[in-house]
Amino acid sequence: MKTAVPCYYHLDVEVSPERVRQVRRILAAHLRFWNLENLVEPVCSGAEMLLRAIDEHASDKNTSIEMWWNHQHLITAVAGNDHALRPDQDLRTCLQHLAAHSDGWGCCATGTGAKVIWFSRRARSAERVPLVARSPEPITQEGLEVPREIMPVARLARPAVGVLEEAR
Repeated sequence: MKTAVPCYYHLDVEVSPERVRQVRRILAAHLRFWNLENLVEPVCSGAEMLLRAIDEHASDKNTSIEMWWNHQHLITAVAGNDHALRPDQDLRTCLQHLAAHSDGWGCCATGTGAKVIWFSRRARSAERVPLVARSPEPITQEGLEVPREIMPVARLARPAVGVLEEAR
């Protein structure tokens, strides 16, 4: 059975209008590397909206962005360090956009007072590996015994003469 190895990416950035475009390209490159081309636009637009809102409303521009891919769900989290930033007031339009364009989302505070906004998208990996017939590999262990000869059905249907005589 082939098991999926989860993927993780972390980026610390000081938000500015120029950096928002760069972060979008970086996130898109990682999604393409993970064969998630179909998620580039929704994930990057959601992260871009959050970064632009942090740039506009937050006094502390240091932000962390994380992505987790477990081969079923992609979770993207944006953490801002500004203690005064209120997601329910300052980021209302971003949260409405995330709610409309994601499978799940949420907001929480960390122990240090930072705010983390996350959203998830469900997808299948676009990994397309062609099936190729493989030639048999030689056995490195000792040879196996040859299976017993299978008796034809007609021989099994009539009882052997010796068996009837022994039964009497």
